[in-house]
Amino acid sequence: MRRGYAALGLLALIWGASFLFIKLAVRDMSPATLVLSRAVFGAVTLGVIFAARRQSPFPVGTRTRLLPFVLLAIFGSFLPWFAFGFGELSISSALASILNATTPLWTAVFAYWVTPTERPSGLNYLGVAVGFLGVGLLIAPDLIGQPLRATMIGTLAVAGAAASYAVAALIQRRRLRGVSPLQVGFGQLALTTPLALAAALPTIGATHLRLPSIAAMLVLGVGGSGIAYLLYYYMMNTLGATRATTVTFLLPVTAVFWGASILHEAITVPILAGMAVILLGVFLTSRQRTRRAAPAVERPLPEISSGGGTISR
Repeated sequence: MRRGYAALGLLALIWGASFLFIKLAVRDMSPATLVLSRAVFGAVTLGVIFAARRQSPFPVGTRTRLLPFVLLAIFGSFLPWFAFGFGELSISSALASILNATTPLWTAVFAYWVTPTERPSGLNYLGVAVGFLGVGLLIAPDLIGQPLRATMIGTLAVAGAAASYAVAALIQRRRLRGVSPLQVGFGQLALTTPLALAAALPTIGATHLRLPSIAAMLVLGVGGSGIAYLLYYYMMNTLGATRATTVTFLLPVTAVFWGASILHEAITVPILAGMAVILLGVFLTSRQRTRRAAPAVERPLPEISSGGGTISR
């Protein structure tokens, strides 16, 4: 159990730092080139892990699941990673990480139509309202005077990335349930690579790599999209799905720490207030319905482990 919580803390630091490294990388390359490097390094890392375990990276029935994997690559990697790179050209890594925490809020909104049998409760939707109120607190300063300035566009791009992650989570829940998280991750990254290559071709020639951007590519690909996913898989098996998802609450905190300590980003009162309100909303949104105890003879229920997860940072 202690190792599981150690993995949780390490994962929060790695995924929290990813927003810092995105900020560093887009100084020397386009967002599309950054997506390409993350996908390639991440896929290679997971491929090495499969080879070391002597396991196949391809789940049974891969051909019949090709469309869900393609959609997962689009909404779980290509679009959000591009949006984060584009958004962080004009907003801080701390603000990007806080907006990223709205993913569970978007998931609850989309679940109303996509999974009607698993619709959230009234308390959950109260959490959605609270969380989006926090987003309003973050956006409000940019709405005064110049609503279409670069920071506003960057903020909307990152908010769209969080919504894209929510779509990917629902696709996986409906179409890839039971597939190993590592296999999902490899398939997602492998299919993201050609999409990112097509988008990056016009801008690859303008890339000027320096040591910080090279380090950022390696950390984001190998660490954030490879090793971090292995840690998440380990957490799912040791702590369970519910405890593993608490990493959502830690990411903004660690990302704000990295941004302030290394990039010297200003942490303002609106940012702290918005983060607090959003995390409160996420907490309420994640609260599960209270189930009535069955009147029959009590029997121990087998623990159900989650078989899904998307590479989301």
